[in-house]
Amino acid sequence: MAIGYDFIAPLWQWKGDTPWHFITVPERISDEIAARMEGFARGFGSVRVRVRVGATEWATSVFPDSASGCYLLPIKKAVRAAEGLEVGAEARVHLELVDLRP
Repeated sequence: MAIGYDFIAPLWQWKGDTPWHFITVPERISDEIAARMEGFARGFGSVRVRVRVGATEWATSVFPDSASGCYLLPIKKAVRAAEGLEVGAEARVHLELVDLRP
């Protein structure tokens, strides 16, 4: 049984030593993921997911962000290029949890 979530959120860039691009998972969905995965998160609190943005699908992990209290979905360059995503663009995301526990 797959648990999936659909949402629309903007792409943003973290400006550190190496620029990373993320989409913030909405708070309501982040709270539900945290509750479902409590005690089963991986390193750094990450949760494995399957994601679809537009026509592009891939496996990755979402990571908790202490500042926002939400999960962050990293968007790699190949996905941004394939979907024509630039910083500030709204993306339609389908996210499924991989490691479901009964």
